[in-house]
Parts: sequence; structure tokens; C-alpha cells
Amino acid sequence: MDLQAKPVLVSNDGDIKRPSREQAMEAVRTLIAWAGDNPEREGLIDTPKRVVDAYGDWFQGYDADAAKELSRTFEDVQGYDDMVLLRDIEVESHCEHHMAPFLGKAYVAYVPAEKVVGISKLARVVEIFSKRLQTQETLTQLIAQAIEDNLLPAGTAVLIDAEHQCMTTRGVHHRHVSTITTRFTGVFKSDPALQDRFLKLARG
Repeated sequence: MDLQAKPVLVSNDGDIKRPSREQAMEAVRTLIAWAGDNPEREGLIDTPKRVVDAYGDWFQGYDADAAKELSRTFEDVQGYDDMVLLRDIEVESHCEHHMAPFLGKAYVAYVPAEKVVGISKLARVVEIFSKRLQTQETLTQLIAQAIEDNLLPAGTAVLIDAEHQCMTTRGVHHRHVSTITTRFTGVFKSDPALQDRFLKLARG
């Protein structure tokens, strides 16, 4: 057995070490063979390369920094103290339990305290965390926490509505069932009227 061909995933200090591209493609070939097909047949010969390329796209969030995206802020808000809300942000993520996609929309709002950020940066934060493996609950929390930590707003609200393919294509096979998760901080948590307004605007 060639032990050198096996990737070492965790180093002695606990850091994750990525396997090489060839090792990743070999893993795909193994899964194809385990499924019962021949990874060397014509239709599958280039599949490992395509899968690894797709993984590079689906999980590019590991190489991005949400704090960096939120670092350029503007303090001249001209006294604006109401919510800033982005609706219908596309969510394309994968659950950590089955690595199956979950797809939906995110609704993100915050009430500025001293500074605001370009609205595209909020969508980018959703994208960064979406392109990692996690649960929808964790995704919701991570988005809210990044906004809290970097913008120091009076409050943050996040709602995600998504359908999970691990539920529709396997297991119970229930289609058209969506999962809704929310996270409220600051004034969105302490003021029911503001929270209700966010929910009404988000579902608009």
C-alpha cells in the first residue's frame, strides 16, 4: 500500500492540510467505482476533473474573508437611523451532513449606529458563508455575527428560506418543503414592532 498517496488532512498542530488536486480527483474516481460504475469509461473519464472544478466554485467561501468585505465603511450617514434591508439574496449552499445542496433566499437587515457599508458587501457576506459546508442554522448565525462584529450596528436581522436537497432527493423524499431560520440581535430582538416590520418587508 502506498501510504504517500494518502492525503494527511489534519496536521499535528490541528491545521487542515488540503490534499492535492490529483488526490481530490482520485477520491472522485473511488466514489464512482463505489457507486458501481467504471471511472475509466468514456463518459466518466473527465468527470473527476469536472467535479473538482465544481467543488472549487461551490466551496470558494473558505478562501474568502467576510471581515475584509465589511472593512470599508462610511461614517457620514446624515442622521439615518432606520433599517437597511436587502431582500432575495440568492443562497446556494451545501449541508455538512450529506454535502447535498440547499437553495433559497436570504433577507438581511441592520440598523446603522455610526457607519454603513456598501449594500453589495452584504450580499457578498451571504455568498462567502454560503459557499462552505454548514447547516442552515449555522449559516444564519454566521451572517448575523459578521455584520455585528464589523459594523457594530444597533441591531441585525437575518432570515433564510431554503429547500434542502438532502430531504427532497433522498430520505423522506418530501418536495417543496422549505426551511426558515432567523437571527435577531440588538433592536431587532428588543423591539417586536421593528422585528415585525422586518418580517413583513422581507416576505413582502
